Amino acid sequence: MSKFDWSTLRALAMSGIVATVASVAVLPPQVAMAQSAVVRGLPDFTDLVDQVGPSVVNIRTREKASDRSANGMDEEMLEFFRRFGVPIPNMPRPQRPQRPQQDEEAQPRGVGSGFILTTDGFVMTNAHVIDGADEVIVTLTDKREFKARVVGADKRTDVAVVKIEATGLPAVKVGDVSRLKVGEWVMAIGSPFGLENSVTAGIVSAKARDTGDYLPFIQTDVAINPGNSGGPLINMRGEVVGINSQIYSRSGGFMGLSFAIPMDDAIRVSAPLRTSGRVTRGRIGVQIGNVSKDVAETIGLGKAQGAMVTGVESGSPADKAGVEAGDIITRFDGKPIEKVADLPRLVGNTKPGTKSSITVFRRGSARDLSITIAEIEPDKPAAKAVEREEKPKASSIGQQLGLSVLELTEAQKKELKLKGGVAVATATDAAARAGLREGDVILSVANTEISGLKDFEAVVSKADKSKPLSVLYRRGEWAQYAVIRPLR
Repeated sequence: MSKFDWSTLRALAMSGIVATVASVAVLPPQVAMAQSAVVRGLPDFTDLVDQVGPSVVNIRTREKASDRSANGMDEEMLEFFRRFGVPIPNMPRPQRPQRPQQDEEAQPRGVGSGFILTTDGFVMTNAHVIDGADEVIVTLTDKREFKARVVGADKRTDVAVVKIEATGLPAVKVGDVSRLKVGEWVMAIGSPFGLENSVTAGIVSAKARDTGDYLPFIQTDVAINPGNSGGPLINMRGEVVGINSQIYSRSGGFMGLSFAIPMDDAIRVSAPLRTSGRVTRGRIGVQIGNVSKDVAETIGLGKAQGAMVTGVESGSPADKAGVEAGDIITRFDGKPIEKVADLPRLVGNTKPGTKSSITVFRRGSARDLSITIAEIEPDKPAAKAVEREEKPKASSIGQQLGLSVLELTEAQKKELKLKGGVAVATATDAAARAGLREGDVILSVANTEISGLKDFEAVVSKADKSKPLSVLYRRGEWAQYAVIRPLR
């Protein structure tokens, strides 16, 4: 090591160079971190736009002039207001030239976005973008236009596939949604308000948002507006991870919350659309609801989980399997049901005819049931409410709970397809606060099945009136729990 030259140091100090070097050498940690952040910088989306942009298309729809909206507002904007529950502004109707009655020429209806799924012309978009259209026009970034054929649309997931007659098209790369992380940068390309090839960017705000029965949405803060619907959500690797579908808004415009259909779900839906034009889903024939913390604790379930069966359709797979109103479905084919939305997704994605297993929690214990999945069908109308043919004497045993109940007649049991239970004649005080009312049918109390008036009186008379009491009751066609709490 060479000897330090003090004369050189003095010369540098006089020139101010040493002071500069020293100030750099002893930077505070906060400044050093800030400089590190500056070095990292913000993402540059230019390469992604060049890479994915050619795969994004503009979609215009047309309909017959006689079917056009009468209020004069742009149909895409009307669809936007209808879809997200925003009141339609009271705007004056623009004056338009009168057209001959017989003129059925297709007129512009709305605008949306989409992206090329395959090189041979399959294009993915939202179902609501093409819903009700007589013509669908797809425009590529090179300005070529094609009249598209609607292959299939699924309104439950808002996914649609259309086909244009072209080959050698620039298809998107589909990303792995499971790798997507909250806080990750993402980008959208679409046609907001008809402005083609508009690019917006932001981050993933949350995953698995429950805004629908069949889809756990990706939430972002990417600016999405009418016309962006059906466009791709793109990660920093240039892969499509979602389809921009919904926003939350009180004003009619973007307010910082947008939602995209996860691409893995969209691909799963698009496969049957491309082969058969429709999606088949499984069903078991139950009406379900949430399990509250209070209910879970009072019936011995422990934590709030699963899907509570509030009604069982007569003759359905669930009915044949022995599922009862008041059951808590905690597992389906071995997969846990953490929240109520998990069950319709798992059942819906199961092929009709499949033999599956479900685990239900009933009156304090779990049991496994075998069930054969049926194909989903339109909901049946609700059954008639309880109609009392006679007025038997009401029991007063439940008065401390605010309940007065009646024995069900055989005709009522047959009408409601029930083996037992008691009808609520009056509900006051604690029972009324719990939500019970006249005409409800009590099926169980404190996890004990009620076959008639004697059972009800026996269970209630033994119950600790100082503790909450769980009551399973039926109102109309559906059953639910109530927790009757004594006054403190």
